[in-house]
Amino acid sequence: MTTDPIAALLAARPLMILDGALATELERRGCDLNDPLWSARVLMEAPALIRQVHEDYYAAGADVATTASYQATFEGFARRGLDAAAAGTLMRRSVELAREARDAFWARAEHHAGRSRPLVAASVGPYGAMLADGSEYRGHYGLDIDALMAFHRPRLVELLAAEPDLLACETLPCLDEALAIARLLAESFPAARAWISFSCRDDAHVSDGTPLAECVAALDGFAQVVAVGINCTAPAHIPSLVAAAAATTRKPVLVYPNSGEDYDPEHKCWHGQADASRFAESARGWHAAGARLIGGCCRTTPDDIRAVAAWADTLTQ
Repeated sequence: MTTDPIAALLAARPLMILDGALATELERRGCDLNDPLWSARVLMEAPALIRQVHEDYYAAGADVATTASYQATFEGFARRGLDAAAAGTLMRRSVELAREARDAFWARAEHHAGRSRPLVAASVGPYGAMLADGSEYRGHYGLDIDALMAFHRPRLVELLAAEPDLLACETLPCLDEALAIARLLAESFPAARAWISFSCRDDAHVSDGTPLAECVAALDGFAQVVAVGINCTAPAHIPSLVAAAAATTRKPVLVYPNSGEDYDPEHKCWHGQADASRFAESARGWHAAGARLIGGCCRTTPDDIRAVAAWADTLTQ
């Protein structure tokens, strides 16, 4: 993982297509994720379904699959009675499932036309995801950078041992956690490459209130961070956020917002209706604002990614 896989793909195409939601797609297919482990629960109960969702996203046009490790932590698995060895095995398995799906998809020659070999990104959720109390949308942890580095280090060891193409460090709510990961990569994992994306609360600020532009600027000097951007954020905020990021960094800007539906945390359900064609139309605006990597987060589906990929194909015609 000593080269930048995103730069290689963007050298061949003007836009990289990310996948869509994993956890809510698993729910749509019948999984019960009302659990502190969220999609990591399915690693234990139905790994073949995770592999199938990854393969479906590749078939829809995604250039990358993001693994089911967002909420996979030693602490979270320990609360379910798993020791460190078993937890590490499941973290590595999340990467292996995505690699198996990628290899199965790419083994069929008809999928090669006009495409680069797809990637596998190991999802690294924030410290707040382990708490399972919504802290990843607040970010006020009360931990310093050294403590956050200590939290992330052992899980990065396991994820990188499974040889993903890169890390997807996502839904980060604060600059300190982004700096912790960036420093950790530089100090302990010099061959690794990662994207870092923030959850944002409005048109200009990440979840803890820090301006996104400030966060993006602070990461510009970390060569191992190969893309920066926004995820798990309402689509209405995305154009301004992408423009702010693109004006601040030399790195490719990525964006994968939620579907546009509204989450009700009290009843743990979603309201509203998603529309793939509308999502793809919005993606045009995000690209115009400066996004080079586009996909979806919560409640997006392979249909959304298929619609974005179909539009992206017109950029090369």
